[in-house]
Amino acid sequence: MKFEEALSKLEETVKLLEKGDIQLEQSLKVFEEGIRLSNNCLKILGEAEKKISLLIQDKEGKMQTKPFFSHSDTKQSPEECET
Repeated sequence: MKFEEALSKLEETVKLLEKGDIQLEQSLKVFEEGIRLSNNCLKILGEAEKKISLLIQDKEGKMQTKPFFSHSDTKQSPEECET
């Protein structure tokens, strides 16, 4: 599930719970689904954060930005990823 879809469903879940029109047993089921959606959103955001450019120092001590790639995201060797 994509982030936008999970967030939209989570917002619907919150609205449904805030209305208070459903019985306790159904509220618990909806709340559990909301927790799953929230955890999914947090996971997706965590993965996206890893892909954001990292601020690093080069050999001369100058600050530069460099994109973060896991070795599985590229066809480069681990040595090539460090350059």
